[in-house]
Amino acid sequence: MHKFVAIVGTNSDNSTNRKLLQFMQKHFAAQADIELVEIKGLPLFNKPENKQVPAAAQAIADKIDQADGVIISTPEYDHSAPAVLMNALEWLSYYIHPLADKPVMIIGASYGALGTSRAQEHLRQILDSPELRARIMPSSEFLLGHSLQAFDDDGNMIDQTKLAKLAGLFSDFETFVELTKKLNHANEANREEIHDLDWANL
Repeated sequence: MHKFVAIVGTNSDNSTNRKLLQFMQKHFAAQADIELVEIKGLPLFNKPENKQVPAAAQAIADKIDQADGVIISTPEYDHSAPAVLMNALEWLSYYIHPLADKPVMIIGASYGALGTSRAQEHLRQILDSPELRARIMPSSEFLLGHSLQAFDDDGNMIDQTKLAKLAGLFSDFETFVELTKKLNHANEANREEIHDLDWANL
């Protein structure tokens, strides 16, 4: 069984992105062990001179290191991913590199009709940056619009068409994780290149 870390990409206490991940954790329990990880407790990234990341960021990095893959659920604010998620990714690329060559699935929920398409595109670009180098599952957007009405009182997804798409994408992600394990010839070189990046000049 795969082990996945699911990052709640917001600091909101009442987030439908958290509800979406909680639903996945329950619905796909027979397929994978999904652990939700919060990022709202991280301090503001300040590029510390001692090159030490906060204990909370290191704890997230350790969980990612031990996981087979990462699922990130992002809201969309002003056509982009939220600052709190960018803050977490900055810590996770500052002299630690848990996302390097790690399979990542991006999903998102929003109150409006369009879902989080722009935020997901923005997040893909960031995760593909030289400092992060995650392996993002291609052609896999899951956009949950009208998310306030998307779940019943028990937290179950109401729209069966949306659920069928999510189930298909989740199965594809499991396949993507296994395929990624075979794309390992440049892993060591990638990590060495990232390690050699000098944050002082970025």
